[in-house]
Amino acid sequence: MSQYYNARRQKNIFDPASPQPFKVSRTKIDLFLECPRCFYLDRRLGVGRPPGFPFSLNSAVDRLLKKEFDVHRAKQTRHPLMKAYKIKAVPFQHDNMNVWRENFVGVQYLYEPTNLLIFGAVDDIWEGETGELFVVDYKATSKDGEVTLDAEWQDGYKRQMEVYQWLLRHNGFEVSHTGYFVYCNGNADKEAFDGRLEFDIKLIPYVGNDLWIEKTLLKLNSCLRSDTLPDSSKECDYCAYRKGAQECIS
Repeated sequence: MSQYYNARRQKNIFDPASPQPFKVSRTKIDLFLECPRCFYLDRRLGVGRPPGFPFSLNSAVDRLLKKEFDVHRAKQTRHPLMKAYKIKAVPFQHDNMNVWRENFVGVQYLYEPTNLLIFGAVDDIWEGETGELFVVDYKATSKDGEVTLDAEWQDGYKRQMEVYQWLLRHNGFEVSHTGYFVYCNGNADKEAFDGRLEFDIKLIPYVGNDLWIEKTLLKLNSCLRSDTLPDSSKECDYCAYRKGAQECIS
């Protein structure tokens, strides 16, 4: 068995009889929306999907952006990107900022109707002149043409933004419906590499709507508490693979 994957996990499994709050990450909410069966297998039965390999370059860009914005956070000055896009805000200063950005911790809120502890790690938060907060997410890619949020697979990015907005609101903050994606697009048009990868950086605003979240959490909770394996999504490649493999083995 790979050191990176445990096919029969014994931890982080939902127990309907337990009175303790059960942690559900932003990514697991997305998994439930993508395929209820895969979600149930993962959180209720301990059989998660095999993980993909991490995108080390994306992680490096993420760390560098955080360092850059943290310089302006300490000085409470506007980043050049904010000035270029005429955004009157500065990086938000808060004692919990590093906690909110930490994977597996993040911003947390106990949604009492379900006893689910929802959490998600933000990339950044900006504060406007009136104290209103803007959720900011960093993205890195390398593609020809203009970077947008129009692709169907990017709907997950939008839901990600909306969950962060919802979490911060339930932590008592005034949060703008508008969030920002700092999109770094690697430039592959240079004549020579010369050991440098240059990025075109674009700021993309997105107006979020979190009305779907609590309805989804109620459905997700019902799924977890059921003793019946839910149907798989018709578009789930993982379920299609399992079905095809089982048919060959049987």
